[in-house]
Amino acid sequence: MAVATQQEMMHPGEHPDVPCLTTATTAPLHRVETHLLDHVTEIEAWFRARWRAETPPFYASVDLRNAGFKLAPVDTNLFPAGFNNLNPAFHALCIQAIQSVLAEAPPPARRILLVPESHTRNTFYLESLAVLLGLLERAGFETRIGSLLPPAECPAPVDTPAGRLVFQPLTRQGARIGVAGFDPCLVLLNNDLSGGRPEILEGLEQPVLPPLALGWSQRLKSRHFELYHQVAVEFATEIGFDPWLIDPYFRNCGEVNFVDGQGMDCVVRRVTALFAEIQRKYDEYGIVAPPFCILKADAGTYGMGVMTVTHPDEVRTLNRKQRTRMAKTKEGLPIHQVILQEGVYTHEYWGEAQDVAEPVVYMIGRFVVGGFYRVHKERGATENLNAPGMRFEPLAFSDCCNLPDRTMDPCAGRNRFYAYGVIARLALLAAARETPAAAS
Repeated sequence: MAVATQQEMMHPGEHPDVPCLTTATTAPLHRVETHLLDHVTEIEAWFRARWRAETPPFYASVDLRNAGFKLAPVDTNLFPAGFNNLNPAFHALCIQAIQSVLAEAPPPARRILLVPESHTRNTFYLESLAVLLGLLERAGFETRIGSLLPPAECPAPVDTPAGRLVFQPLTRQGARIGVAGFDPCLVLLNNDLSGGRPEILEGLEQPVLPPLALGWSQRLKSRHFELYHQVAVEFATEIGFDPWLIDPYFRNCGEVNFVDGQGMDCVVRRVTALFAEIQRKYDEYGIVAPPFCILKADAGTYGMGVMTVTHPDEVRTLNRKQRTRMAKTKEGLPIHQVILQEGVYTHEYWGEAQDVAEPVVYMIGRFVVGGFYRVHKERGATENLNAPGMRFEPLAFSDCCNLPDRTMDPCAGRNRFYAYGVIARLALLAAARETPAAAS
C-alpha cells in the first residue's frame, strides 16, 4: 500500500511542516494564537531561513502549556518515548519525515542501530520502542536493536501490541559499533544517558543521533531555556510582540542538597526574585491569577524531582517528604542542580469530566508529526501532569477547514494546533543551538 506524503495529509494550502490537527480546547482563540495566525507568511519564511542555517535534532517532543494569556514550552525531550501514544494516522507523517531527514544527512544511511533504554520491564516504553522500530523499517531502513546491557543480561525477545522486539548485545570493533552480523551506517539513541555516557559509544566513526553530549549526563534544562529565550526574542522581534507571551522566565541554582539543606538559600533568593518578575508581567497585562513556579531537577526526565511552588516561603519550609522526593531523579541519581521555572497555567481540559490536560508535540527533523494530550484527573491547572495516574489521549486530523481562519469558530481547534506547532518548533530551534554548544 502506498504511503501518503505529508503534503497529501494536509488540507489544501496548508504548510507541510505543521499538520492540521484537533485540540481539546474549543474556546475562541486567544491573543497569542491570533497574533501568530495573523503572521503565518512571515513565520514560515522565518523558519525556512533558520533551518537553512541550523540543523534540528533528529527527533524531539515538547510539552506545552496554554494559559490563554500565555503559550509556552515547559520541557523539551531529545530522546522521546511515547510513540505508542501517537494516533496511528500520524505514522505516514513520521515515515516521510524520517526519509526526508536521513536523505539530507550525510553520509547516506541504509542500516540503523537503535540503542534503547535498559528498563526492559516498562511495557509502555517497550511498546513505544516497537512503534519507533516499525516506523524506521517502513521508512526503508534496515534496523536492529542494540542493548547496552551485558550479554548475560540482554533480554529475551519481547512481544508488544506494536510488534516483536529482538535485543542483541552491542559489539565494537575499532571505531565501529554494531550487533552480530550487522554493521550499521547510523546509531540512533533512544536512551537519554541519565546514567552517563557509555564507553562503548565514545569515539565512533558512525554518526550518533542525537549526539552523546545531549544526554542528561551533560545537558541542562537551564541551558536549553537560556537558548530558548534568545530564540523567543528573535522571533518576537520578527513578528512584533512581547516575547514573554511565549517564554517562561527561569532561574537556576547549583550545589543544592535537599537532604541536608545545602544551597537552599540560593533557591529561596532566586525563587523570590522570580516571583517578583512574574508578578510585574501579570500586573502589566492585568492578570489577576496568582503566579506560581515549578522547582525541578535541572537534568532528567520522567517527571521526577518536580514540585509546584505557590509562594517563596514554601521553599523555606519543605517537609521531609518533599525533601526526599526532590533528592533523587531517574535511576536514583542525586539532584544537585535545579531550575526554577515560571509556572504556566494549563487551561485545557479533556472530556466531560474536564480533566486537566496539556499538549505534547512530536517532531522529526523540522516536521511536526503529531501529538497527544497528557491528561490527569487528579491534578490541577498549576501542577505537573507527568506523574503517576496520567493518561494519554491521541489527537486526530481535523477536517473543519482548509486554511487558517481568523474568524475563530468553527476552526479554533485546528488554528490552535498551528500555534502549538510554532512554539514547539521554536523549542526545537533552541535544541538545535544546544548541539554545537554541548559538543564544544
